[in-house]
Amino acid sequence: MSRLARFAAPAVILAGSLALVAPAAHADVQHSLAAKCSQSYLPLPDPACTPGATNPDVTQDTIDDTICVSGWTATIRPPTSYTNKLKKQGIIDYGYSDTSLSSYEEDHFLPLELGGAPKDPKNLWPEPHDGDQNSYSKDSVENAVKKAVCAGKATLADAQHAMLTNWTTAESVLGID
Repeated sequence: MSRLARFAAPAVILAGSLALVAPAAHADVQHSLAAKCSQSYLPLPDPACTPGATNPDVTQDTIDDTICVSGWTATIRPPTSYTNKLKKQGIIDYGYSDTSLSSYEEDHFLPLELGGAPKDPKNLWPEPHDGDQNSYSKDSVENAVKKAVCAGKATLADAQHAMLTNWTTAESVLGID
């Protein structure tokens, strides 16, 4: 290792004034500098990072053979070995200070129950378990909206649009609350 290489990294840290930050805060500063996605949209994901994506196999014409079949989503749900890798990266990308995997659900922004793409990273994000509107409350909305679609009370396209626009208002927008 050259003398320059040995001293280059400390010089960068000092130039960034991180050496003056307390050790606990230092980790938070480094973590937030790595964030690529904004938390300002919560309880929704940052649309630039997680815009959602559809499964081309699910259309209005195929719902009776796909999403409206009990247990169908289990046949397309990706394994946790796949989603946990995305969750770890997503926690960094969103700059979450709580880095515990158990604090988040690697959620399909457009739910599998409504024709969301199972493995597309544009449709997966680490949704927090905490807060008033969280991964648990979204699950009940997903189920109600899917039930409405399968009962013919909402079209698949309208349901997908409502969920991607703002899942917290999807039921009222679709008139099913």
